[in-house]
Amino acid sequence: MTEHPPGTLDIEAAEALEKQYDSSLVTRENGPALTQFLYYFAIAFAFYHVWTAGFGTPVDHLHMGIHLTGLFILIFASFPFIRTQSALELRQDTLWRWGNIPVYDWLFAAVGVTAALFLALSWSGLTLLGYEIPEQALRQGAPSTPDIVLGTALVVLVLEITRRSLGFVLPIIILVFVAYALLGPYMPLQILKHPGVDWHQFINNMYFPAEGIFGVTLWVVSTVVFHFVLFGIVAQRMGLGQFFIDNAMVMAGKYTGGPAKVSVVSSAFFGTISGSSIANTVSTGSLTIPNMKRLGYPGHFAGGVEAASSAGGQITPPIMGAASFLMAEFLEVPYTTIVIAAIVPAAMHYIAVLSIVHFTAKRLGLQGYAKDKLPQFLEVWRSGWHTVLPLVALLTVLFAGYSPNMAAFMGLTFCIVVGFTSLQRPISMIIPGALLTFILWRASSGAFSPVMGGFLSGLLIVAVLHKRERFSFRDLFNSFHVGVQYSLAVGAACAAVGIVVGVINTTGIAFRLGFMVTTGAADMAEVLYGVIGWIPLDVFAQASIQQFLSLVLIAMACILMGAGLPTTALYIMLVSVAQPALAQLGVPALATHMFVLYYGVISEITPPVCTSAYAAAGIAGSNPFRTGVSAFTLGIGKLMVPMVFVYAPTILIVLPEHFTLVSFLHVSLTCALGIFAIATVVSGFFMVRLSGVWRVIMAVAGLLLVAPSWESDLAALVIALPVVLIQLRESRSGSRSVEVPVDAQSEES
Repeated sequence: MTEHPPGTLDIEAAEALEKQYDSSLVTRENGPALTQFLYYFAIAFAFYHVWTAGFGTPVDHLHMGIHLTGLFILIFASFPFIRTQSALELRQDTLWRWGNIPVYDWLFAAVGVTAALFLALSWSGLTLLGYEIPEQALRQGAPSTPDIVLGTALVVLVLEITRRSLGFVLPIIILVFVAYALLGPYMPLQILKHPGVDWHQFINNMYFPAEGIFGVTLWVVSTVVFHFVLFGIVAQRMGLGQFFIDNAMVMAGKYTGGPAKVSVVSSAFFGTISGSSIANTVSTGSLTIPNMKRLGYPGHFAGGVEAASSAGGQITPPIMGAASFLMAEFLEVPYTTIVIAAIVPAAMHYIAVLSIVHFTAKRLGLQGYAKDKLPQFLEVWRSGWHTVLPLVALLTVLFAGYSPNMAAFMGLTFCIVVGFTSLQRPISMIIPGALLTFILWRASSGAFSPVMGGFLSGLLIVAVLHKRERFSFRDLFNSFHVGVQYSLAVGAACAAVGIVVGVINTTGIAFRLGFMVTTGAADMAEVLYGVIGWIPLDVFAQASIQQFLSLVLIAMACILMGAGLPTTALYIMLVSVAQPALAQLGVPALATHMFVLYYGVISEITPPVCTSAYAAAGIAGSNPFRTGVSAFTLGIGKLMVPMVFVYAPTILIVLPEHFTLVSFLHVSLTCALGIFAIATVVSGFFMVRLSGVWRVIMAVAGLLLVAPSWESDLAALVIALPVVLIQLRESRSGSRSVEVPVDAQSEES
C-alpha cells in the first residue's frame, strides 16, 4: 500500500481500505441512472433525519416506518442475494434484471416498504379493496389478516437485509430465539419450557409498536444512532480527523516508540466521534502502521496496536459507538450519567495499551519521531481550531440536558457551516442565516435558555468568519452518502435485534438463562472450593468463587455472541439476555450494562473473528491471526476492568451508594498500577528485560493490584518488591536492556 508522510490523512484512501475489510460496505454496481437515483435518495434520507432531529420527529410508528423504508430500498438495491464477485459486477439489463438488480430484489424492496408503512397508513383504520381494517388500538392482540401477512413479510425481510449486510451470524441467533418462542412446550430442559405462542400472537408482538421490530431498538437507531454515525463521517471529512491526528503527533510523537503512541492517542480522539472500530483502524492506521514498521516494530505488533486502540472507541465517551444513548434509554438516567461513568474504565484501556507500547519500545530500543518531522502545536491549532466548533456545539447542547438528536442536529449543522459555507459564496450563507434564525426562535420560545441561545449564536458567528479551507457541497453530499452507507448495517441489525427483545419479553427466557448460569456456577464453585477452600481469604470463600465463575461464564457468552456485530445491536442483545443473570448476583444495573458492553466489544479484537485486527493486518502486511492475538493482548485492560467495576462500582463515580472519594482513589490508582504491572509482563520489559519466573511473579502481583481490596494490594506489593529491587540492581549495573530492532518484514516471514 502507499505510505503517507507523517500526519497526512487521505480520506479517499482510508475509505477504499475500509471497503476491503468491512463487508457491510461492499456493494454491487448499479446502472448509471439507478446509481444516480440511489445517490440522491441516500442524501434525501440523510436530510430527512437531520430535519426531524431539529424540527420534530413524526409519531413513532411513522418515523420508524420511513427509516425501514430507506433501509429496504438501499439494502436490496446494494447487496446481492449471494455476495459473489460476479453478483457485484455490473451486467446488462434484461427482462429479469433492471439496473443490475434482479426482479426478485425489486419485489422484496416493494413488499418491505409496504410492510414498513402499513402501520402508519392503517393506524386510524383503512378500507382496502372492500376489506375493512379497524384502527390499530382494536387490532392490538387480535391482528387482522393483512397484519399477519405483512408482519410475517416484515420479520422475514428484516432478517434478510441483516443477513445481506452483516452475514449469517446475527440472523441465526435471532432464528434460535424465534424457534424458542414458538416451540416452548417442546424444550428438552424443564427450566426452558414455557407455554409457547402461536404465529398470530408472535406476529402481534413483533409487528405492533412497543416491542419487537417497532420497539425501542429501532426507535433509538432512527432518532439518535443514525445521526451520530452521520456526524462522525461529516466531521472527519470536514477536517476534524486531520486535527485529531496532528494533535496526537504533537502530544506523543516525540516520546519513546512515538508512532505507536500517536496511534493510541489519535485512536482515542477518533473514538469520541466514531461508531466504527474498522473506520477508526483504517483512518489512523493507514498513517501510523507504516510509520511503526519503519521505526522497527514487528508488523503484527504494529497492526495490533492500531486495532486495540481503535476498538477502544466503542467504550470511549461521549458517543461509545452510540451505545451510550441506548444505555441512557434503558436505564432511564441522564445521558451525562453514562458519560461520567465511562471515563475511568476507558482511561484504563488506554493506560494498558500505552504502557505495553512504551515497554515494548524500550525493549526494542525504539525512539520517537525526529523533531523536524513533527507538527508545531501553535501551527496545528492555528490551522485547525475551527474544526472543533461542531464538536463543541454538540457536546454543549448534550451536556446541557437537551435531547441527543437535538445535539446531533446542532453538531451536523455546525459541520455544514464550518466546512462548507463561505462569505465568498453568498448563496451558501443561506444556511448559517437559517441556523441563526432557528437558534433565536428556539431561544425566544423557551426551548433554549438565553445562555444557550447566546452561546450558540456567538459560536455560529465565529464558525462563519474563520478564514480556513472550505469544501464544496458535492463533498458534503458525498459525506452524507457515505454516512448513510455506514448506517445501513447498523439499522438493519437493530431492527432485527428488536425480535430478540420481543421474544425475551414474551417468554422470560433471560431470567431462565440467568438462573441456569448461577446454578451452574454454584455447582462448579462447590467442586473448586473443595480444592482451594483451605486458603484463609474471603476471595476464596464458596460464595465468592460462585460469583466470579458466574461473571466469567457471562463474559464468555458476551464475547462469543458479539462476534462481528455492530456495537449498538450487540449491546441491545447482550443486555437483554445477560442483565437478569447479573442482577441475580446483586450487581448494580449500570455496572451490569457496562459489563456486557465491554465484553461484547472485546470480540472486535478476539481471534478468530476480529474484524479490526484483520483490517490492521491488511495495512501492516502481517499475519491476520497473529495480529489478532497481539491486539487481544494489547487490549488486556479492557478484559480486566469490567470485573473491577462489578466488584467495586465506585470506579463508575455516579453510584452514590458505592462512591466515596477514598474508595474511588484507592480502586482507580491500584487498578492503574496493576494494569501497568501486567504491561511489563506482556512486553517482557520493565527497567531491564523481564523474563522467566520474575515475569510470572509480576503477573500475579498485577492481578492482585487490579483486584479491588486492601488485602490483595498489600499482598501484591510484597510479591512485586523482589522483582522491583532486582530490576533496579540490574539497570544500575548496566545489564543489557534492549534488543536490536528486527526488520519488520523478515520478522513476519
